[in-house]
Amino acid sequence: MPSVHDRPFRFGLCVFTPSTRAEWVAKVRAAEELGYDVVSVSDHLGMPAPIPTLLLAAEATERIRIGTLVFNTSFYNPTVLARDIATVDRYSGGRVELGLGAGYDRAQFDAAGLPWLGAGERVALLERTVAEFRKPRAHLDQFARFEQPSGPPILIAGRGERVLRLAAEQADIIAFTGTTRVRDGDGLKLGGIAEVTDRIELARRLLGDRIDEVELNIPIHRVLPKGTTDGLTDVWQNPLEYGADELAELPSLLFGTPEECADTLRERRKTLGLTYYTVLEPEMEAFAPIIEALR
Repeated sequence: MPSVHDRPFRFGLCVFTPSTRAEWVAKVRAAEELGYDVVSVSDHLGMPAPIPTLLLAAEATERIRIGTLVFNTSFYNPTVLARDIATVDRYSGGRVELGLGAGYDRAQFDAAGLPWLGAGERVALLERTVAEFRKPRAHLDQFARFEQPSGPPILIAGRGERVLRLAAEQADIIAFTGTTRVRDGDGLKLGGIAEVTDRIELARRLLGDRIDEVELNIPIHRVLPKGTTDGLTDVWQNPLEYGADELAELPSLLFGTPEECADTLRERRKTLGLTYYTVLEPEMEAFAPIIEALR
């Protein structure tokens, strides 16, 4: 198995803008043609439902893998979710990558009429869900069996130590949010470079001997020309509180030409071990030349 420094890059696209069926089909086919490896959907009220969208994406494409970034596991019964994802995996020909998280936005729980659980309870539900997907499937009902013999690769996303510890023990992919610590239940906000790298280094320490087996993922929030920082907000529309030098270091932002950005990603692979980037939908076209520059 190659070390992290030799691991090939992978690039996902997270799609979330409500669209017609024809627009969704065109969008995911464009992602496949542009060279993306994975197309993912989020799990938020006000956005398209993940499972039907994944099935549509699979039906419209041939190669690209399909995933979630990420299921809010507090919304689901683990056994029922495993059955549903096993069905999607079979219907897609074994292309599912399963992203899981504990949920963070209290407003969505309120809107769904679901009780807002404490952080510890939500993480416990995430742990139960991961355990359900890690069960041997061979002796289960046929509708709970995956096309992929050992089940889909599991991505676990978060920033808290308990989630990162679970990810280091169980995940195939660890996804970092690139966010700062906020009061539990509040929305997300972009973190500074020291905070983001601290979370990455913590996960790498926790991985121990598994460090070369697990991909490290982070979103790409923006792709911008060099020197463009005036009026820049993060993906949640918060004004950025960092100077240009710090913004240039943030792993979720890229500045410069495609070739300069490709060099930046190579450097971050060397220093941070990041090899899997999920590009947010508005940056799909802007990021595509970087994929080409890395070939």
